[in-house]
Amino acid sequence: MKIALKNKLSEIPIDPGVYQFSNIKNQIIYIGKAKNLRNRLRSYFNNKSQSAKNIAMIRNATNVDWIVVRNEVEALLTEANLIKTHSPKYN
Repeated sequence: MKIALKNKLSEIPIDPGVYQFSNIKNQIIYIGKAKNLRNRLRSYFNNKSQSAKNIAMIRNATNVDWIVVRNEVEALLTEANLIKTHSPKYN
């Protein structure tokens, strides 16, 4: 795992929200939602049975950012709007 991403994992809140992986050019490459941001983002690095798409996405990711929201419904709506706006490569 890349050091910058590993260090950020400890900062991630347990709240619901939306997360964005970006590449070295600071382009958003994936947007996802989570009921618990910390658990969801850790799963990308701890789960050994990742899909080929997820493996490629994590390999290209150099940063992760997140937006905390009030609940899962708000996370779903925020995710959908951000995907429409940014059209990430891996979504």
